[in-house]
Amino acid sequence: MNTDYYSTGNDIELFDKAFQRRIPVMLTGPTGCGKTRFVEYMGQRLGRPVVTISCHDDLTSADLVGRFLVTAGDVVWNDGPLTTAVKEGAICYLDEVVEARHDSLAVLHSLTDHRRSLYLDRAGEVVPAPENFMLVCSYNPAYRSSLKELKPSFRQRFMTLTMDYLDPDREAAVVVAETGVAREVARRLVDCARTIREADEVFHYEPPSTRVLVTTAHLIAAGATEWDAAQACLLAPLSSNGAIGEGLREIAAAALAAAENPAAQPV
Repeated sequence: MNTDYYSTGNDIELFDKAFQRRIPVMLTGPTGCGKTRFVEYMGQRLGRPVVTISCHDDLTSADLVGRFLVTAGDVVWNDGPLTTAVKEGAICYLDEVVEARHDSLAVLHSLTDHRRSLYLDRAGEVVPAPENFMLVCSYNPAYRSSLKELKPSFRQRFMTLTMDYLDPDREAAVVVAETGVAREVARRLVDCARTIREADEVFHYEPPSTRVLVTTAHLIAAGATEWDAAQACLLAPLSSNGAIGEGLREIAAAALAAAENPAAQPV
């Protein structure tokens, strides 16, 4: 299955050059702006498999590199996803790396400098990374938590590509391609989302992503009204605060009504 991707600049060209020169890449940008889709697309473009690791608080270094397990009465080493990616010369993608513990990320250091090797201390093995191995991480720098921040020394090990939402026409084109809704419907949803994103600094919430717009459009394609779909998929997930939710409803209603959509008025 081919993955479509709409470039927002020179990201494809820079990623290509980073792959050629074996430079690790850090992708930054708001949630749902296409970071994971971009990595999948580049994997297809470069002919490399992508091994995705979803980072979280409980992720340990052993979860990444592997561990000894008892199998049929024998103690056997089992590679973790990072080790597998290195050995296969894959693109190893650590999604939302900021969620991982700092001590767990220390195993990446030897892969992100001149050594380009993975040290399996418990197994007593050193795995050199082949030329076609690439390490890619992503995170959302606007994530509002003072407790979760990447160390500058870690960030400087990577080339950083800053990503953002597509321009309105291209974002609408993505919604149409993914769901099959009419272009005018997609554009109304995009205009609504952009209005809410602009209010982000006032309300302090995670703004609606392109992914959210695709979900909303899927519901519309299934027969829901635009307003019902927008409430369920675009507005409700943004905030559980009643006052903020009401404010978002007013913003969304005004944005959809401005597009002269008769289904946009709240009940």
